[in-house]
Amino acid sequence: MIEITYAELQKENRDDYVLIDVRDEGLRAYGTIPGAVFVDIEAGEEAVIAEISKLPNKKLIFFCEIGRKTREFDDDFLRDKWDCYSLEGGYIGYVRASMKDGDDSGERQKKAEESIRKKYHKQLFTPFAKACKTYRLIEEGDRIAVCISGGKDSMLMAKLFQEIQRHRQCNFELTFLVMDPGYNKDNRALIESNAKALGIPITIFESDIFDAVDTIDKSPCYICARMRRGYLYSKAKALGCNKIALGHHYDDVIETILMGMLHGGQVQTMMPKLHSTNFEGMELIRPLYLIRESDICAWRDYNDLHFLQCACHFTDTCTTCHEDGTTSSKRLETKKLIAELKKDNPFVESNIFKSVENVNLSTVIAYKQDGVRHHFLDEY
Repeated sequence: MIEITYAELQKENRDDYVLIDVRDEGLRAYGTIPGAVFVDIEAGEEAVIAEISKLPNKKLIFFCEIGRKTREFDDDFLRDKWDCYSLEGGYIGYVRASMKDGDDSGERQKKAEESIRKKYHKQLFTPFAKACKTYRLIEEGDRIAVCISGGKDSMLMAKLFQEIQRHRQCNFELTFLVMDPGYNKDNRALIESNAKALGIPITIFESDIFDAVDTIDKSPCYICARMRRGYLYSKAKALGCNKIALGHHYDDVIETILMGMLHGGQVQTMMPKLHSTNFEGMELIRPLYLIRESDICAWRDYNDLHFLQCACHFTDTCTTCHEDGTTSSKRLETKKLIAELKKDNPFVESNIFKSVENVNLSTVIAYKQDGVRHHFLDEY
């Protein structure tokens, strides 16, 4: 497919073309180009033609995550009827082109903060403060390393920490910590640009984690996540912090509970806080524990913010660009399952969340505590 750059696209009349997002649902959830429509180009020629025939008869601009999938897509069966192009650099190219380098006017920061205090106060700040109070996540004298990956969750978490510190109900210190595990130049620049625009004074340190996991075939993402957490604990402790804060939200919690049952054969949850087993005196806290992902997305879109899903060597090629045809993860499948169950039971999400708070041990066959297995027959 012929490529067109974002700069060239901006010179076009917006009414003369249609933007077509071909990425899977998981990637689209992290943002898309305004006005884009979705078409599954893996559905087969007839299905693709049927979907495109529903669109206005205009120039078609296809985009995936980084531009490779659409660039290499064989569009011969479309070109007889439509003028087709691949957006160079894909969605990531659009995000990078949209970055406002050197924007120090403070308008984006002001709007983002005001939206937390007013428009999204009930959806974001209230559950953030409730989680901090309910689970005692912030305590007097804490020095918290707010770990920022560059995604929507961690960036919002940083802003919420700034807001709650402004209330001065508890004395604590914040360090906004960014680990560069081997980002390419553009991805790191995006994190720095967003932090600057939002008024987040980040501290960046580097590691070689991406290079270390590049050669691992089995569970590279799991190993990468474990290594990243270890590096964050170590750096935070060296900076004098006693806690690290991660940006897992309510949806992450309920999806983890269900995934454990369906794929792991176990009942467990993602805890709101826990002690580190390898770094004495350190704790991990999750202050977004009660915040819905849809509300995070709404805040992001309202403020016209653009974040990367992940900038590692694996997702640089994005799920829509994998040669093995894999297009969804277990977490995305679980997310879809919950959404389907919610159609018949609007309380299904809260019920999943509450289920791990209402465990009746007298009706459990066996359970583990501190590594020791207990069976109901032991005391029957």
